[in-house]
Order: sequence, then C-alpha cells, then structure tokens
Amino acid sequence: MMVNRRDVSAGMAAGAVASLVSARGMAAIPAPAKARNVILVHGLFADGSCWSEVIARLQAAGLNATSVQNPLTTLPEAVAAAQRVPDRQDGPTVLVGHSFSGMIVTEAGVHPIVSAVVYVAARAPDAGEDYTALAKTFPTPPASAGILFDGDEGRLSEAAFLRDFAGDLPEAKAKVLYAVQAPFQKALLTGKTTHAAWRTKPSFYAVSMQDRTINPDLERFMARRMNARTIEVKSSHLSLISHPDEITRLILEAAGQPP
Repeated sequence: MMVNRRDVSAGMAAGAVASLVSARGMAAIPAPAKARNVILVHGLFADGSCWSEVIARLQAAGLNATSVQNPLTTLPEAVAAAQRVPDRQDGPTVLVGHSFSGMIVTEAGVHPIVSAVVYVAARAPDAGEDYTALAKTFPTPPASAGILFDGDEGRLSEAAFLRDFAGDLPEAKAKVLYAVQAPFQKALLTGKTTHAAWRTKPSFYAVSMQDRTINPDLERFMARRMNARTIEVKSSHLSLISHPDEITRLILEAAGQPP
C-alpha cells in the first residue's frame, strides 16, 4: 500500500507540540455516545495489568473498566477473547487498544455495543491490509531488533524492553514489567483484519512522540487516515503507564464523559 507522504509531513509538523488536537478529526467525528463501560486490550510484551494506572482513574470517574487478557496466540483467538467481553456489558462500550492490540480493536470494534474505539500508540490497519508492509514504508523502530524467538515463541530482550519499550519509566518499574511480559506466538504476527471499525465508529488516537517500538510518524499517518481525534504525548511506547492522566482523559472523551 502506498503512503501519502504529504499526510506524513503534515503529521510530523503537528508533532511539534506535546499535546495536539487534530482539527480535521474533530470536524469529522460525531459526538460519541455516552458510555459507562470501557474494555482495554494489551499488546505484545505485556499483560492485562499494564492498564492498572488507567483503570484506577476510570473507576474513580465512575466507569466500569475491564482489562482483557490477550492470549497472544493468533489474531482470531485474540479477537475472540476481546469479543466475549462486550457481550457481558449493559450499554455503550468504549474499546481501547495499545500497541499490537490495535489490530484487535480494529476487528472487534465492529461489535454493535462498541460506541467508540481508542488507539494508544497502536496499530490501526484497514480491512485486509498488510500491516507489516505498511510499517516498512517508514523507518524501522529500534525495538524491532530486540525481539527474540525461542522456536515460535517471541519476547523482547531486557535491554530493548528497558530502552525501547519502557524508556521513560523508572528502571526499577520497567524491570518489573519486563519480568511479567507475556510471550507471543509467531503466528500472531501473520493475521490480517477483515473489518476496520474506525471507518464506522468515532475514533481516537494517542501518539507517543518518543516511541521506539512503533514509528511515531506511522502512528500519525494512521491517526490522520482515520480522521481520529488525536493527541500527542511526550512519551515512550508505554504512555498508558508513564502518562495515565492524558490517556484517561482521551478515553473519557471517547466515552462522552467530562474529563
């Protein structure tokens, strides 16, 4: 898929400030339905506890938050795990994904109860799109070199985790997160989405300006392509942990709730 470099250049210019609203996205997005429920999905090198800081803030705001334990096996199995949660909700629900789980949000977000989708430094492919091919049109982020495989099981090396994944967290905290990272199956990386929820649902995107796991300019491209309400956070890939206030405010906006 060819990338429109004009869009990328515009996204780079927008990245000059630490937090920025995409005016184009605001004009295109209808007001999201008011939601009490939020479902959060983690990506590679993590587990459901990575959302703890955001969950505490959502609960304090009176929302019902659920963190999905992504099996990290295949995309269909990961999507199925996420889709079972909306079936248990009692009204409009915001679906949030970090990193790889943007693939899951893009597919599972078409569920009728999902009122908005939120991407946090996340993949946001179109239906049937080869995300790997899209990512290769941008410079490769440093973390990619730190992925280690033991047969079909992959994980991030400690050096890459501390430097390229959790670079703005205190080292002691980053080491705890490294110790509990969930390994993923190589087959997970071959999946393609068949739906693109962001084409029909109000969409929100948090770009990590100092991301070394997904290229920030790729994040900006995907956010602009979906006309998402976009913020930029001066953060590593783990903005949900290092900047939970900003991420929570974006989710509350997606839920039609006052920040």
